[in-house]
Amino acid sequence: MRVLVDTSIWSLALRRTEHLTNPEVPELRRLITAHLVEIIGPIRQEVLSGVRNQPQFDRLEVSLAAFADVPLLAEDYVTAAKFFNLCRSKGIQGSNTDFLICAVAVRHDFAVFTTDGDFVLFVKCLPVVLHEVKRMSAQAPAHHRRSSAETL
Repeated sequence: MRVLVDTSIWSLALRRTEHLTNPEVPELRRLITAHLVEIIGPIRQEVLSGVRNQPQFDRLEVSLAAFADVPLLAEDYVTAAKFFNLCRSKGIQGSNTDFLICAVAVRHDFAVFTTDGDFVLFVKCLPVVLHEVKRMSAQAPAHHRRSSAETL
């Protein structure tokens, strides 16, 4: 299944220094290597917004340029509004961009890869699939865990 990668994951991998301790970063690398990653323009904008340092902005822009935006259609915005209204009627709040991500993911049958806890609430009401990091079993020998991590 192709995966729509949310801003929170891109930010962990490209903007933050604690990425070495987050399992989401090697998972993103795995998805990139497998050519399963998707992005939309609003996510690209969120990742690039607020970067004060021009060289850092340029590096981020170049890194993201490897990924073409999934085209957005009028129906995506309508579906996002329907999702917003449905979730709101159940007391669940979210941003317009989050609901647009859900709409695009549903239309294309993408999973959503995010660390944003709001999406856990959305899946209670919406036909959205979340991509989960495949974690190593605590029972696996240490040498097995290390060699698996090195392959990503």
